Formats: sequence, C-alpha cells, structure tokens
Amino acid sequence: MAQSLITRNENILGGIPVFTGTRVPVKTLFDYLKANHPLDDFLDDFPTVAREQAQQVLEAVQQQLQEPSGEAAYELAA
Repeated sequence: MAQSLITRNENILGGIPVFTGTRVPVKTLFDYLKANHPLDDFLDDFPTVAREQAQQVLEAVQQQLQEPSGEAAYELAA
C-alpha cells in the first residue's frame, strides 16, 4: 500500500520522493509540520495532494517507525 502513496522516479524532480500523481515532494509535508503549520495549510498550498494521501503517508511513516528495524521507513520511497 505505501509504495503507491510515494513515487520515486529519476524523471520527476531528479528522483526525489513525491506524492504519487503529483510533483510535490513528500519532504515538503514534513517541512510544513516541522514548522508548526497545520495540515490544512499544506493542502491549501498544494491542492494536487489529497488529504487522504497526506494522512496515509503520515500513518505509514508512523507504522514504519514503530517497527523494530528503522530501515523499513526507507522502503516507503523505494
């Protein structure tokens, strides 16, 4: 499931992980949250990302980080 949420393709932003179907880097979501901006601000600024996409990515990362091996989180953007 997580693989369909994030795309990594050398032809899209040089391979930076983006939300599938967009050119919006996943890192941008985390930058917004790190700066204490609400999810709604991110979604307003990047309307090509659906709320469900952003929520599912956050949930997938949370699940991966709770696994014994931290390496699993890196597989999301493989």
